[in-house]
Amino acid sequence: MSADPRLDELTGDELLAAEFVLGLLEGEELLAVRGRVTREPSLAQAVAKWEREFTPLLDEVAGASPSPDLWQRIDEEIDARHSSMQGGNVVDLNGQLTRWKWATGLSSAAAAIALAFLALPGSGPDPVAPLSEAPLMASIPIGETPLRLGVTYLPSSEEMLVSASGLTADGVHDHELWLVPGDGSPLQSLGVIVPGEERRVPLPEEVTRNMADGTQLLLTREPLGGKPADQDAGPVVAEGNFRLI
Repeated sequence: MSADPRLDELTGDELLAAEFVLGLLEGEELLAVRGRVTREPSLAQAVAKWEREFTPLLDEVAGASPSPDLWQRIDEEIDARHSSMQGGNVVDLNGQLTRWKWATGLSSAAAAIALAFLALPGSGPDPVAPLSEAPLMASIPIGETPLRLGVTYLPSSEEMLVSASGLTADGVHDHELWLVPGDGSPLQSLGVIVPGEERRVPLPEEVTRNMADGTQLLLTREPLGGKPADQDAGPVVAEGNFRLI
């Protein structure tokens, strides 16, 4: 599959939203965009638009694996381009890399992950983290608004990053985040959401062992301070699922 010709027409937040939906962002850039999505309706709308655009295409794409000589051909191409850039100009290389990432993002997730590590000319592929160490991400829509609650689980540190920077407190209720274990056991609280903040939360082993691709998350409305110990969880106001980044 060739790169999407719409790539040349996109700039700024539109391009950022498309790359976010395709899973091409990573690290600090991914966390920054996720935070902006929760507090900037225009960017959230752009993300929703590209989700509608790309979802039907991804449903039709069969799995694919890179050919054995892929890295050799990529290295040769980078070496050739690097040799022609004596002044250190990497603009053309970066442009080509973006197009490679777009093309592979729609045809082969494995190839997209591999190509994303081509930041330094001539470097070999970094090892891809096993699924058990790959981050999980959930973007939970808040009612009929364009706002979203961003949740990321980092297996390497057993921490959860929660971005609620676009939300505001009503002074009457709190909202509590829950994990739904796949084995049918009781809900596990992930804590009360603090509107307007981004937080890093360490998680105990009894919770992390239930973190997996597809795990469901629920957001409930509770009294101030969270669910009382002697009561059931309040009404569910939003929900989403973790997915591998």
